[in-house]
This record gives sequence, structure tokens and C-alpha cells, in this order.
Amino acid sequence: MPRILAALAAGLLFGLGLIVSGMVNPEKVLGFLDVAGDWDPSLAFVMAAAIPVAALGFRLGGRMKAPICGIAFTPPARRQIDARLLGGAALFGIGWGLAGFCPGPALASLGFGDWQVLVFVVAMLGGMGLYHLTVGAGRGGASGTGQAVARPG
Repeated sequence: MPRILAALAAGLLFGLGLIVSGMVNPEKVLGFLDVAGDWDPSLAFVMAAAIPVAALGFRLGGRMKAPICGIAFTPPARRQIDARLLGGAALFGIGWGLAGFCPGPALASLGFGDWQVLVFVVAMLGGMGLYHLTVGAGRGGASGTGQAVARPG
């Protein structure tokens, strides 16, 4: 139960941050991505503020022997940059540029009741399901082995 409550608290905090920063507004995101037109630099400040917070989290987490709400850390199974990673990143970026949403802000936006967000989330879940049925099931899921390992220390 503590693990579920911690996940709920983290998700609520993340969603609130997305709402306050304006990342749930696709027009604002598309304005940020339009560097050749009427560029809106405000989301660059959001990213610039997030980088030191994330760096601190990784730094503190790197010193821990085990996660607070889990048994062991689960590092990525693959660490190299390959065509699969670059293709996925390009597909993500193209979708973000076309729709103005990425998964986190889209889920946070569901509460506003906008039908375009619902269409995006349904399409996103459909794409995830299609991936799982075609590629992911043979690879052990999106993260590779999915096995938890203890961090040495």
C-alpha cells in the first residue's frame, strides 16, 4: 500500500507541474516547437528548471542501495544508441510536433474533458497495444528483460 500511495503522490505532483507549466496546452507546446515562426520560449524555462531537479534526484538515487518503495533498482536492459532507439525518438518527436501532446500531459489533460485529448489517448494506447502484440511480446516488453537487479554497494 505505501508503494501505491507514493506512486499516486508522485503522479499527482507531476500532473500538477504539467498543468502549472502549461505543458497540457497543445497550442503552447506547438508554439514552443515552432522555432521558425512565432516561437514561444516559455517551455524552455520549464525544461531548464527541471534539469537540476532531475540531476539532484539521480545523484541522490545513485547513492542509495535500494529504492525507497521497492526491493531493487531496475536499470535499462540496453544502453547503446541504435536504430531502434533513434526511430522511436523520431516517431515520438513527430507525434509530439503534430499533436502537441506527449503521454504525460495527455493523461493529465484527460480531466479537462476535451474530446481531442481522448482521441489522442485512445490512439496512444492503441499504438502501445499494437507494439506489444507485434514487437514487444518477443522482446520481453519495452524495457528488455524486465528483471530487477540489486545495485552493488
